[in-house]
Amino acid sequence: MHAVILAGGKGVRLRPYTTSLPKPLVPIGDRYSILEIIMRQLAGCGFRTATLAIGHLGHLIRAYVGDGSQWGLERVDYQSEDSPLGTIGPLLAMRDRLPETFLVMNGDVLTDLDYGDLLKRHVGSGAALTVATYPRQVKIDFGVLTSSGGRIVDFVEKPTIDYHVSMGVYGMSASALGHYTPGLPLGFDELVLDLLATGSGPDEYRFDGRWLDIGRPDDYDRANAEFELLGPLLLRQPAP
Repeated sequence: MHAVILAGGKGVRLRPYTTSLPKPLVPIGDRYSILEIIMRQLAGCGFRTATLAIGHLGHLIRAYVGDGSQWGLERVDYQSEDSPLGTIGPLLAMRDRLPETFLVMNGDVLTDLDYGDLLKRHVGSGAALTVATYPRQVKIDFGVLTSSGGRIVDFVEKPTIDYHVSMGVYGMSASALGHYTPGLPLGFDELVLDLLATGSGPDEYRFDGRWLDIGRPDDYDRANAEFELLGPLLLRQPAP
């Protein structure tokens, strides 16, 4: 039950909040940071160790988190990156000290997803990667035409498109990282496309509870506005 938290980004979309603080440390409500909520949740889901991949203002994250014992974790260690390596790139440098299966998540996610259940599902599936997904809808404010050979063959007035997006939370097996070179950038998109090309596409873990991507200013403002109601949902212990 090991988690890797990706906390090295500059948080450009959240400026000026992230001018002097790394994004995982921006405050939510009157008491907590995003990262503290995540660490409390991981401990509550049965995780005992974690690695923080840090970069921009990483010394502040080290000073704030320490060894993680204040939130019930037994050990927290760190992996620093000197230049941006993408979402998956930081994992390559720590590959030799990771267990065979582990959780990976962005350090700016607020959700009441049960991280332990996701990892358990991943282990049971035997997949190289399991992606937590969330339903989204896009309302098209125009009439949409479909054409073929210069003729319109279909028309839909202002359709709504339903789709699932990555939540930034994954179950991962070390085998998924075996063919990549440490020190080079590697994005989540590249990893998924490579897995699809080999016929070993990722598994999906569908989730329809609470999820906010705090990298988006609208979601950050919403999290603060709703934290009196949202906080108890995020910090409750998962059912056994």
